[in-house]
Amino acid sequence: MGAIRTRTTLDARSRELAICRVAVVNRAWYEWAHHAPLARAAGVSEAGLDIVKREFLVPKDGDEEKARKGAEDVGLGEKEWAVLRYTDEMTRNVHVPDDVFGALERVFGEREVVEVTATVASYNCVSRFLVALDVGERNGTGPDDTPPH
Repeated sequence: MGAIRTRTTLDARSRELAICRVAVVNRAWYEWAHHAPLARAAGVSEAGLDIVKREFLVPKDGDEEKARKGAEDVGLGEKEWAVLRYTDEMTRNVHVPDDVFGALERVFGEREVVEVTATVASYNCVSRFLVALDVGERNGTGPDDTPPH
C-alpha cells in the first residue's frame, strides 16, 4: 500500500479523491477519516468533499452533465470528475463503461490510467477488509458522524 500511495506518478489530489470515493461507496469511514484530510491538503475544498460524499455522484434519475457541472462549480474539473466516475464504476460494478474509461484516458496518460486503476483496486481491498472485520470502523455511521470514544 505504501507504494500505491508514494511511488506512482499520480498527483495527490487525484489519488486522494479516488481513495475517498472508494471509502464512501464502501462505507469505510476509518479509511475516509484518514484520507479526507489528505484530500483537503491536496487542495480539495469542503464543497468538493461534499460531492465525494454523495451516495451517488449522478442521481439515478439525474443528468450527468448537471452533476458534472456542479462538481466543476466547486473546483472539481474534468480530471477530478473522470477519477470519481471511474472509481465509482470500478467499485460498484467492476466493469467500466467505455465512455467512463474514455473520459479517464482523455485526461491521463497510459501509465496514470494504470495507476488510478491500481489505486482504486487496492483501496477497495483495504476498505472491504476493514469494514468486514469492523477494524477501526464505525459500521452503521456516516462520514460526518463523530467516532465513539
